[in-house]
Amino acid sequence: MARTVHKSASTGRFVKPSTVARHPGKTVTQTVGGKGLGYRSAITGRFVKESTALRHPDTTVHEGGR
Repeated sequence: MARTVHKSASTGRFVKPSTVARHPGKTVTQTVGGKGLGYRSAITGRFVKESTALRHPDTTVHEGGR
């Protein structure tokens, strides 16, 4: 069963939905329970390449293993 969680792009910590409403460009909403490996943009919610994540560490979140 998949569920929705919210994370801070800068710290990677879980945040409340109210935090997402205040800072939509600095948070990521994701569905947990799927594959979800890699890096995700906090602005678009899309997966991005590792090189993009390294250039923009404040607005990307690492998901999954490693």
